Amino acid sequence: MEKLILSIVKPIVDFPDDVQVEKKEEEHRIIYKLFTHENDIGKVIGKNGRVAKSIRAVIYAAAGLKQQKKVYLEID
Repeated sequence: MEKLILSIVKPIVDFPDDVQVEKKEEEHRIIYKLFTHENDIGKVIGKNGRVAKSIRAVIYAAAGLKQQKKVYLEID
């Protein structure tokens, strides 16, 4: 799942080397934390959060096929 997140986010940011994903697994959920360069936060979130919503939709759809736990994506 980390590779999917990176493959979606890296092409849209100015500093792709600063993009990192951390995975935190709990009993009933998995949380992926996305870290980017501070100048790229706006590009990842998008106007009114549209880009972030789209990224989350793809991640949740892919996770629904593979995971038995609820998946969350946090953008920091």
